[in-house]
Amino acid sequence: MSDHEASTSDSPIRLDGTTLEGGGQLLRLALSISSLTHIPIHVTDIRGKRGKVSSPGSAGGLKPAHLAGVEWLANATAAKAEGMEVKSKDLVFRPSTTGSETATDGSQNESAGVWKDVYQDGKIVRRESRIAMATPGAITLVLQAILPYLLFSSSASVSDQNETVPLRITIEGGTNVTNSPSIEYVTHVLLPLLSLKLGISPISTTLHKRGWSTGKNEVGSVTFEATPSFPGSTVPALSFQNRGELSKVHVSILVPGATARRIIRDKVTAQLLAYYPDIEILFPVDEDSRSDKRLYLLLVAEISNGYRLGCDWLFDMKSQGSTMEQKCEKLVSRVVKDLKRELKHEGCVDEYMQDQLVVFQALAAGKAHVDGGKGRESTLHTKTARWVAEQVLGVKFDELGQCEGVGFVVGEDFKKRRINEEEDAVKAMADVKV
Repeated sequence: MSDHEASTSDSPIRLDGTTLEGGGQLLRLALSISSLTHIPIHVTDIRGKRGKVSSPGSAGGLKPAHLAGVEWLANATAAKAEGMEVKSKDLVFRPSTTGSETATDGSQNESAGVWKDVYQDGKIVRRESRIAMATPGAITLVLQAILPYLLFSSSASVSDQNETVPLRITIEGGTNVTNSPSIEYVTHVLLPLLSLKLGISPISTTLHKRGWSTGKNEVGSVTFEATPSFPGSTVPALSFQNRGELSKVHVSILVPGATARRIIRDKVTAQLLAYYPDIEILFPVDEDSRSDKRLYLLLVAEISNGYRLGCDWLFDMKSQGSTMEQKCEKLVSRVVKDLKRELKHEGCVDEYMQDQLVVFQALAAGKAHVDGGKGRESTLHTKTARWVAEQVLGVKFDELGQCEGVGFVVGEDFKKRRINEEEDAVKAMADVKV
């Protein structure tokens, strides 16, 4: 019996945390899917490839930022979990199909442990929650773990007169963190694309304070507001094809001082217009980072049919002896070069977006097409995400990165559906033999 077949019993699906990329993404995606489907998982050797070379055995396991997402999802789904502590390298996660949290009125409510209902004129107008990290762990990675649950779990929504109540969640941590999506990337690339392709209401972001991993560590705060899908609805099959023509580039600048920001604006404008003379250049973010160690640039290519491709860099080079102008030149040169490479591939998504769409492909009702571009192999993060989806949901990705989704229905007992499907398959085989 395969690990996937074992999932229909009480035995959790076992996932080796050292597979492929072997980092935190494997854990986040497994938790996302498990929380929605109630399929139990057992992740071993969590982040097992971290520190293997420089310091074997010292850097793996759950960090506080990972634990924040695990604990929130465990409370939201009334899960029975083992291994929920910092540095844990082994996690068993069993979401409840009925919920065991007790609401303030004494009723059983699966999500009573994370949500506070806000009333107006005796009617619930929204639900609020908070995830707090004491260090600048990436807010966006926590969001990555919980977003599918926010959008597609009926337990996260309250239906009233055929409406779903908006969810407002505030996450404290890092907004601009090395090797993680920035809040700008999520706001200007990921969330607009999801709204466009999933047919959901726009997900809003409110930045209260920036949190940085460069310079002096600072903890920031962001509030996200999303409207969950109505119970009984399905996840539409994504279609990222026929990219279209470049029309605009949105430029987000976070560097110290007015002079450095002017240098960035001038150099970005000159280099972009040299290659794409007919585009419109916009500057949605032009902000003083207040530290010589904090330089960040994001370029977002907006395509005529609504697609967005992002390239960015949180400057992390050793720059002793370099002037601020020299650092700005390096920053602009690298990000513009990356954007040109992305556009040359003619794909509908950038290399950072591919892996973030896998969960939505796997849950979709129908075959999901995501054109990642010509002559480019899928990233290791993308291969890892597809492997997790295949192990937990049983979907199969082809050589083009397409898959037939499971047709997840908001509010269904997916685990029960899977058990029934496999029992029917066994019965059909037995009938054939007879």
